[in-house]
Amino acid sequence: MIDRAVASVDGKVITLTQLEFETRVQLVNGGGAEAAFAPLDHDDLRKGLQLAIAQRLATLEADRFDAYPLETGELEKALADFRERIRGQGRLQQFLDAQEVDLTDVGVVLRRGIRAGRALEGRLRLKANVTEAEAQRARADVVAWRALPLETVRSLLARERFEKLVQQELAQARKSNDVRLLVSFSVDAGTP
Repeated sequence: MIDRAVASVDGKVITLTQLEFETRVQLVNGGGAEAAFAPLDHDDLRKGLQLAIAQRLATLEADRFDAYPLETGELEKALADFRERIRGQGRLQQFLDAQEVDLTDVGVVLRRGIRAGRALEGRLRLKANVTEAEAQRARADVVAWRALPLETVRSLLARERFEKLVQQELAQARKSNDVRLLVSFSVDAGTP
């Protein structure tokens, strides 16, 4: 069977097989061990594709300058955590065999995710800072936050601001780089 291209980022193709594999790795890494072997629906693939594109966009500039390298042992720890989440070496090997990949391929996905997070943090964290005055105003304006400690409100507001900045950054990166969606994974769609 010939694999199908589903997207292209900066001239590099993402195939359906790659997308399914990366989506499974990301779902397992997020705590969903059952995703290693369960069928993926269109919503899973749509979200997986969005994440795959976002991570590639976030690391494009970092790759050009070899920025945000992983620290010694960091990938090994991420792989060990993945092995634990998937429930041990036996299930990990079953997963690798079913996906026709090896541990290096899992490492590539995990490494990209770590670097993408770091690249976005590096570019946006300072912009997401919240002053004490902003936190006080937010606590006064949001009924659910009124009983919370000011530092908690500040943290919640900073997280909201950071997530909004990430979305803006990725939208801009998508406009500035060659991103092509070749398949739609709508909820109502049949086979992609």
